[in-house]
Amino acid sequence: MTLKHEYRKHEKELYDPKGNPRRVEIPSLNYIAINGTGNPNTEEFSSKIESLFTLAYTLKMFPRKGVIIKDYYDYTVYPLEGVWDLSEKGRLETTLNKDELVYTIMIRQPFFMTEELFNQAVEVSKHKNVNIKDVYWHLSPPTTVVQIMHIGSFDSEPLSFNKIQEYCDVNGLKRISHIHREIYLSDFRKTKQESLKTILQVEVTF
Repeated sequence: MTLKHEYRKHEKELYDPKGNPRRVEIPSLNYIAINGTGNPNTEEFSSKIESLFTLAYTLKMFPRKGVIIKDYYDYTVYPLEGVWDLSEKGRLETTLNKDELVYTIMIRQPFFMTEELFNQAVEVSKHKNVNIKDVYWHLSPPTTVVQIMHIGSFDSEPLSFNKIQEYCDVNGLKRISHIHREIYLSDFRKTKQESLKTILQVEVTF
């Protein structure tokens, strides 16, 4: 009997960081992704999340619908991720203006999923959500990051980013940009803010 692949158990290097920052090498990975701008506390943002999970579960269930996928094994759907930046206007402001956020949200896919399978999933799911047509297949390049587990509200993330910066300073690392990635291990639509678990990542170089 083949056990289900649980990313939190089998990929602890990526998905189970401890309280202190650490440098991690991220390999090239498959994603389904959608872009957006503006405040994430909106119905539009929620609709984009829904479109991603609709496609993620459609892909996962393909074998049960008779679609043959080479090397397929059962797995837990990966968590939602977000890459966050600011518009040029937002970068000039002294405080964070969420209306000026620029983002890509995404869900990682197992290695055996392909863009061809993704296109099939879009075709069978396009009637379910207006944003599905805007989701695209993305192969990320390998990167070096410093990451930390942040527990608590998104608004308190600067405390964890300060720890990341201190780690970089001590270890001779430089952030490549102000863009950062968040991996949401908690469902922030249902979890109390003080209990949220979010992995924060910044890309670095020596």
